[in-house]
Amino acid sequence: MGNFSEKYDLNKTKLLTQLIEKSYKKGNFTLSSGKKSSHYLNCKPVSLNGQGLNLISDLFLELKDSRSKTVAGLTLGADPLVSGLIVKAASQGLGLNGLIIRKEIKQYGTKAGIEGPTLEEGTLVTVLEDVVTTAGSVIKAIKKLRENNYVVEEVLSIVDRQEGGLEALEDENVKLKSLFTIKDFFKVF
Repeated sequence: MGNFSEKYDLNKTKLLTQLIEKSYKKGNFTLSSGKKSSHYLNCKPVSLNGQGLNLISDLFLELKDSRSKTVAGLTLGADPLVSGLIVKAASQGLGLNGLIIRKEIKQYGTKAGIEGPTLEEGTLVTVLEDVVTTAGSVIKAIKKLRENNYVVEEVLSIVDRQEGGLEALEDENVKLKSLFTIKDFFKVF
């Protein structure tokens, strides 16, 4: 890693353009963390678009620790990210599993809190997130994975809002790797 290709840089530029056009808004907003902000990012219009998800998946596949053979995320925001990345990996002949973490454990059937294939204890899992603000929701996902004896060392996000998430993840001994920071959007407006 570290020596990214021209394709990686081109894909990042294309993705940023899509995010600016479809996901970024300026105004007065209350974020899921409860914080107030004049900048709002909803990545779903891009991650739920074929071209957008393809770009995200290409970039995340390049960014992901090659030792990690599983990606996971908290439903709903991470659902397309997990799905896109495992399909992209399969198309390149790479074995990659996906896990979706429920916000609430289902009260019927197996009462699963994590959906996906059964994996060995100690499996290295990369957590995916669209936007990291304080990292509260992604830390919930990490804790559920660790409760199930998986190892989490990194989180990949599309955007880091730079509001304490990086530091909160460092406190959990997890590295945050983001494609963009909120400052990348300021350059345009």
